Amino acid sequence: MLAKLIVVLLGAASAVIGCVPALAADRVRVAIACKPGGEKFAYDCTFKLTSVRTGVALDNAGVVIGADMPSMPMAHNVPSVNATPTGTAGEYAARLTLEMYGDWALRVRISGQIRDQIVELKNFNAQGSGPPSTRAGPKATYHKH
Repeated sequence: MLAKLIVVLLGAASAVIGCVPALAADRVRVAIACKPGGEKFAYDCTFKLTSVRTGVALDNAGVVIGADMPSMPMAHNVPSVNATPTGTAGEYAARLTLEMYGDWALRVRISGQIRDQIVELKNFNAQGSGPPSTRAGPKATYHKH
């Protein structure tokens, strides 16, 4: 009886473990571009979402963007905004209104067929956004689990 139970439990465990790589492989890749939005510290941003596994554009997703300044924790947090589809496959747009120029961590939360959260560091200035400054560190994009 005990041997039978062990065999059943080992079979169930291997089935669950076999599913993990398939689930973990379904992540989101996001390409973020922001340009000045006409007001100081306001930016019109686009977020192009694709599946890391398949490369297919992700439509019908819920996309919420939050921003905070890692160099000043808890000092500069802006309210999250919802991004809306632009009409181009996998592309969403939102206006971000920040509090100052500098490096900001953008939190992109995705819901729908794939759920993910990606944090990307961007440097914001009067011309738009670009890569983070060198003092922000080497790891400028990561998935938060």
